[in-house]
Parts: sequence; structure tokens; C-alpha cells
Amino acid sequence: MTPKNFENKIEEKIAEAARMLATAEYPVCFTGAGISAESGVPTFRGPDGLWEKHDPQKAVSLSSFRNQPEAFWDFARELVITSGASPNPGHQALARLEEQQILKTVITQNIDMLHQQAGSKNVLELHGSLEKADCRDCGARYSWQELEKILKRDETPECRNCSSLRIKPRIVFFGERLPEKVLENAWQEAQQADLMLVIGSSLQVYPAAGIPDLTLQAGGKLIYINADRGSRPEIFQLILTGRAGSILPRLADSALKISRGD
Repeated sequence: MTPKNFENKIEEKIAEAARMLATAEYPVCFTGAGISAESGVPTFRGPDGLWEKHDPQKAVSLSSFRNQPEAFWDFARELVITSGASPNPGHQALARLEEQQILKTVITQNIDMLHQQAGSKNVLELHGSLEKADCRDCGARYSWQELEKILKRDETPECRNCSSLRIKPRIVFFGERLPEKVLENAWQEAQQADLMLVIGSSLQVYPAAGIPDLTLQAGGKLIYINADRGSRPEIFQLILTGRAGSILPRLADSALKISRGD
């Protein structure tokens, strides 16, 4: 297929996705690391992924954090600080769709807070967020802004009250359960949705990866937007391969025009 034909095909698929989105009664989206990769946030898997540089059982396991918290902060520094990430057009397009009362909810596996920074309000963070942290020894609380300043100095955060290094962000480590209320809300949203946009997720990390199946089982449809066709292409009614930062703004523009009757 020539580049021109490929682009024509993508435009046809975007138009079809826009019609599905604009006419859906309760559309939601599910996002993974791929949408933030375009903002410079490193992905976890693949040849350049963080798991090639950091042992996940040392960097983000609860058992390791108790004894070696420095390993987590080295990982966190590379995940967020080094990237200097900010929301990209994909994040912004989803926020615009929510503002215009088309998209109902963002369910995300990401911990980078970029959806909120873009303006999304109804965000369910399955794996928690870096926004707040707590000292595991004395209970002192910290904001991400406080910790970010320390990390930028290439230092490991130390508790101002008890000098402990075990300041843990409210994210889900290996060995921890997903936040029960958030997971229940995500299940409810997925079951209620008649359309789910699945964006930038490999759908390999469970139980989060099973959430799109709930929409499918309830009779809803799934649209996949990702750099490749992923590991489970058979579950999707429509697949758009490419950069979410390019596809989503065009999808949002088209869906909003249809909803307004333009």
C-alpha cells in the first residue's frame, strides 16, 4: 500500500470511528503507556522500555521497597523527571471530548497525571498516581511537587519528620492489590459503556487488561488506537494504527462536528 493510499485508509477509519463515537450513548476510554510515550514518558516493555534498564521486582515491588527504596526513586526519576513530560494532543483531545459531554470517563493504567493536566476530570487511575505520597514509617504526607524538587537535585527523598527513605507514592506496587473502589468504578463504567476506545495499551497487565472485555461482554464495541495491532486484535471492531497524538485530535474534531450536526 502506498503512503497516499495508507493515509486515505486511515482517514476512512477515523471517519468511521467518529461516527461510532458521536452516536454512542455512553462512550468511555481505556489508556495505557502508549498515549504518554508521545509525551516522552518511557514505556515499560520493548527494546527501549524501562524493564530493560530496571528490574521490576527491585524497582516497584513492595518487598523490595521496604529494604531498598532508592531503587524505586531511581526508576521514578527516569519515568517522570528525565522525560519532562507534558500532555500531548492525544490527552488534550480526550479532555475536549469530555468537556463537550461526549466522552464519559477515562480509565487509565498510567500514573503520570497527564490526563488531569490536560483537563480531564473524570479519571479512574487503576494503578494509582504519583500525585501524593506517604512516609511508611511515620505517616507524613507529601505532594508530588515536593518530591519532584528533591529528585531534580538527583537526591532520594527523605522524610522531614523521621528521616526515613520509605516515602511511598500512592501507586500500586507489585505485591499490592489495585485500589478496590477505583477498580469497582472502572468495572461499572466498562459494563455501562456501549463503546470503549482502547488507546496505547498492550492489554497484557491484569486485572486491568480485562476491563475492555467487560464492555464487549455487555454488548458494547471496542476501537483500538495504537502504534501496532497489539496482542488481541480479534476483540476489536475497528483498529486504527498510528500515533494517538495524531489520530485522536482528528477523531475528536470529526465526532464533535457530527454531534453538532455540522
